[in-house]
Amino acid sequence: MKNNIRNITIIAHVDHGKTTMIDTLMKQSGSFRENEVVDERLMDSGELEKERGITILAKPASINWKDSRINIIDTPGHRDFAAEVERVLSMADGALLLIDSAEGVMPQTKFVLAKALKQGLRPIVIINKLDKADQRADEVLDETFDLFVSLDANEEQLEIAEPAQDLLEMEGITKELAKLMASKGISTVDELAEQSVDELTEIDSIDAEQAATLIMKARESWFADEPTEAGE
Repeated sequence: MKNNIRNITIIAHVDHGKTTMIDTLMKQSGSFRENEVVDERLMDSGELEKERGITILAKPASINWKDSRINIIDTPGHRDFAAEVERVLSMADGALLLIDSAEGVMPQTKFVLAKALKQGLRPIVIINKLDKADQRADEVLDETFDLFVSLDANEEQLEIAEPAQDLLEMEGITKELAKLMASKGISTVDELAEQSVDELTEIDSIDAEQAATLIMKARESWFADEPTEAGE
């Protein structure tokens, strides 16, 4: 592995799911044996943290990805621990902004986000807890964009993913639908092919039948582009 290290900090309000997300990332990255018993909220190691289910001291989790080592830093989400948050932000190369799909951006998160933007970080927005009955993900995403604007984010920090040309050219996808899909992290035909029907129907304007058709067409295109062995 090359000496390529990236420090990514997570910005989130208390109980918006950042520590749980890190637990899942570590499990999916192969950090534990398949039969290993692992406590929930692994990063909350202090007694008070485990008791209250909150993060007080920042701590990293290292994950290897291709030729890079990514240090994901779980940071406190409450204003009371602002000094600890500022210390972490000064070491970060990037940030994930994790937001509850029902509660939206909370006051303490705004405080930390403002400092991250001021340092020139470009946070990646993640809308979490979409399984909540009162989730309002689309509205929360719009509120988050407005918050970035109100905090004087620059053009790079406000940039929203644009759909790739192959997605725009796909039959059955309008420019408006492609942009909506891109805002959900689906910017290419390959990314569309990896979706399930349930995942795709989380986009309000797509029903199950349309989702199934789009995914099938994307996968047909996917397989058609795969190279074949010589002589086949």
